[in-house]
Amino acid sequence: MLLFVVCAAACAEDGAANPRNQHMMTTEGVFNYYDYSPRFASSGQPTAAQLAELQADGFQRVVYIAFSDQDRSLKAEDRIVKELGLDYIHIPVDWKAPLAREYDAFARAMRAAPERKTLLHCQANFRASVFALLYRVLELDVPLAQAKADMNRVWVPNVVWTQFARGVLQANGVDADCAGCDWTPSTIGD
Repeated sequence: MLLFVVCAAACAEDGAANPRNQHMMTTEGVFNYYDYSPRFASSGQPTAAQLAELQADGFQRVVYIAFSDQDRSLKAEDRIVKELGLDYIHIPVDWKAPLAREYDAFARAMRAAPERKTLLHCQANFRASVFALLYRVLELDVPLAQAKADMNRVWVPNVVWTQFARGVLQANGVDADCAGCDWTPSTIGD
């Protein structure tokens, strides 16, 4: 796992694809890209050229859930996305203190146009992979064990994000302790 963390940091700089992801389309090179379904994917920070590739792949909406002044944020991403003709939604989520209302805002946006092919992203697909798990379980009725396994292919959440995910699940009446769901937090991102 330590090797992946080192690779993740290096790959974030040069845009190399996540070698563990078998779901690549022409989105090759988008850091930590994971395709959950024909209409929903998550990733780390795409470049302007990669956003154009996503648009060519049929994406219609981009949801960004980190702060716009993050180290690797794409300057003027909102303008770039809009000029490509895509919907753009920005929900800034504090890495150290995610809030259930931020997930709720994301879920409302997705419910408003569920047919829109959507990329959910942050900087490394850590925040986004947790939001994707929650959305898939709470809105799309994907079994928790399956959604958790997919999330873990991207990232095993740290303590903050494990507690956040479990709390949102519990608040929505979902028992996080499913068969095969190991919620032991990682130290990645602490």
